[in-house]
Amino acid sequence: MSALLEVSGLEISFGTLSAVRGASIEVRRGETHCLVGESGCGKSVTALAVMGLLPNNGLRHAAALRFDGQDILGLDEKGMSRLRGDRMAMIFQEPMTSLNPAYTVGSQMAEVMVRHRGVSKRAALDRAAELLARVRITSPEMRLGQYPHQLSGGLRQRVMIAMALMCEPELLIADEPTTALDVTVQAQILRLLADLQKDLGLAILLITHDLGVVARTAHRVSVMYAGEVVESSPVEQLFERPMHPYTRGLLSCVPVPGKIRRDQPLGSIPGMVPHVTSGFEGCAFRQRCALVRPDCAGPIARRKPEVDHDYLCQIAPEDMATS
Repeated sequence: MSALLEVSGLEISFGTLSAVRGASIEVRRGETHCLVGESGCGKSVTALAVMGLLPNNGLRHAAALRFDGQDILGLDEKGMSRLRGDRMAMIFQEPMTSLNPAYTVGSQMAEVMVRHRGVSKRAALDRAAELLARVRITSPEMRLGQYPHQLSGGLRQRVMIAMALMCEPELLIADEPTTALDVTVQAQILRLLADLQKDLGLAILLITHDLGVVARTAHRVSVMYAGEVVESSPVEQLFERPMHPYTRGLLSCVPVPGKIRRDQPLGSIPGMVPHVTSGFEGCAFRQRCALVRPDCAGPIARRKPEVDHDYLCQIAPEDMATS
């Protein structure tokens, strides 16, 4: 399966702060690739860098940044704006603030298609109503005339999904699309994304910190910590044979029905994600790692224990298996 999105050696900095450090990710056609990690690990800023939406004080460098074989690293704003909303689309984290409160749902959705496809506003509104129905919003024609404040959080998120699909993109980036929603609505949104992917052949880069979401939706997973991709593998291998100590720590925090008693404390990883500045060397996880060694302060090896599975750690696979 060919890579639709290829990110290699991505570096993002804000002044002296290194937000992303050498991250490499591939999203293949028709797959869901989950980017997982704690808040502050660099997940969202990676997505913004791919979409060309970094704030003005953010600096982006990469060995390669390609979409469908096209180098997008050197595209100017005009070139990126032709891709954004058309072949690449993004659902942002907060449905309550992602829509403009001054415009109706219909006008905001129609603008996307009018701009990129040059169709009439009537044709764009018809397409918008069709997509609202597809994301299971009842009375779609009525909803087109409503303002965002008249919709619940779950409906706003469905509107955002429908808006992202207006021009039939090949890549959909979803930045924690269920964070602000209750559990029932979360499940509905995830099922909806899975159904749309199956129907439309979408490639999805799903950003989350919820390993339950990863287990249910992902084909492939990249684990980020302090701006680095510390482990990447197919989802089955990650859950069956996690290699990086951080990945293991994340999995140990997930309660397992039937294995964890009610009176037992849930797992946790001590400490916090560090703010890494330029010139930092060694493993950023070493201050929180129970397996830390003196050589963790030096250059870190990227190891490949299995085909299509790699991790960034000084500890070899055979030693990791016995720890």
